Amino acid sequence: MEKELQIIQEYISRASAAQEQIQDYSQEQIDEVCVAVGYEVYNDENIAQLAKFAVEETKMGNVEDKIAKHKNKVLGVLADIKGAKSVGLIEVDEAKKIKKYAKPVGIVAALTPVTNPTATPSSNAITILKGRNAVIFAPHPSAKKCSKMAVDFMRKGLKKVGAPEDLIQIIEAPSIALTNTLMEQADMVLATGGSAMVKAAYSSGTPAYGVGPGNAVQMVAEDADVKDAAGKIIRSKAFDYATSCSSENSVIIHQSIYDQMLTEFKHLDGYLVNDKERKLLEAYMWQLNKKGYRSINGGIVAKSAPYIAEKAGFKVPKETKVLLVKGAKEIEEDFFSQEKLSPVLTVFKYDTFEAGYQILKRLTDNNGTGHSCGIHTFNNDYVSHLGIHMKSSRIMVNQPQAAANGGAFFNGMPSTVSLGCGTWGGNVTTENIYYKHFINVTWVSEYFEPKRPTDEDIFGTYLKKHK
Repeated sequence: MEKELQIIQEYISRASAAQEQIQDYSQEQIDEVCVAVGYEVYNDENIAQLAKFAVEETKMGNVEDKIAKHKNKVLGVLADIKGAKSVGLIEVDEAKKIKKYAKPVGIVAALTPVTNPTATPSSNAITILKGRNAVIFAPHPSAKKCSKMAVDFMRKGLKKVGAPEDLIQIIEAPSIALTNTLMEQADMVLATGGSAMVKAAYSSGTPAYGVGPGNAVQMVAEDADVKDAAGKIIRSKAFDYATSCSSENSVIIHQSIYDQMLTEFKHLDGYLVNDKERKLLEAYMWQLNKKGYRSINGGIVAKSAPYIAEKAGFKVPKETKVLLVKGAKEIEEDFFSQEKLSPVLTVFKYDTFEAGYQILKRLTDNNGTGHSCGIHTFNNDYVSHLGIHMKSSRIMVNQPQAAANGGAFFNGMPSTVSLGCGTWGGNVTTENIYYKHFINVTWVSEYFEPKRPTDEDIFGTYLKKHK
């Protein structure tokens, strides 16, 4: 541990020195820094290199979708922070005589997943820098080179505007020991990845933002626009071979449009597996691990549908985008009810809204509580019911989950790659993690003449009812 501590302290020392140099930056200066960094991971030439390298190194996803992800995420984050106050006086409440001043949180340890190794550090770096912080990335070992490429591009952006390059650093030879030490030494941790990573972040003794596991589920009500819903679901599920934790894992369809939806899915290159193929698929996707229980086969994560089918022992048309599997009644015992991190979509049928809601609730409670769900409908009562009752941090209406959850140009969600899941998912917030989570705020309060309420103001209504 002494060796790891020495290595991390060197990173911390450089980050601290860099942050010291920008402590007096104005809002305009830090905004220019964010744009400069963002451009380096937004321009077409650099993105093309990052996407190609990420696929080559991780063997996950596809180049075209990774380029689109970079474009959307980086531009979305930059749009969200444009004009936002994160330096000095950021808010004045004249009525309460309160002034709020933003300060940096310090040095952030940011853990990145193998499924999204370049867009995650790119988006998070901008978000973190907005508060005049420094960031040190701990990449997944299987994606360390492409993540470093993203960091190198961003450091060039810092240099172009005269900002210290060590505001953004990355552990070049990552290990569990180094990551754990980094989390212990930093001022804050941002853990974007699996549940084990998040648990380690919360156990580090450092304030941390983590994200819970995803198992996004869509309902499709009887009044839905079938073509629109089917198109959004297939595109969302197939995008980058489902590397996103927001990609739909199950879809619950009203019986009156069930056949129509399946037909549309097939037109959009969905393939409905038969009973024999379902068994082959399950056996391949969940295999016995060293601890003696079945877990997801890492070999299927973010692979194409034809690849997964062939490895499972059956063939599908080469243009197949998504494998469709009929859901089982025994939701809690069925592996296909879980998060799959692959273009495999489980399909359920329901008759009444209440029955569909119960399936949705069981699927979410079984795996992915707190993350997200969605519904395709124009019935406000259905939407309200989910809003009131679902233990989900975000509910998307008539939207593709993979694009919508983390913010998109067609909704008002803050743009991010890190999605809080609240106490339901073992997290400290239900919010999309964005720049406001990386500033400390000092409240300055001034005296005013007391405005004490009367007993009647507070207790009057209650006492009239309960004397």
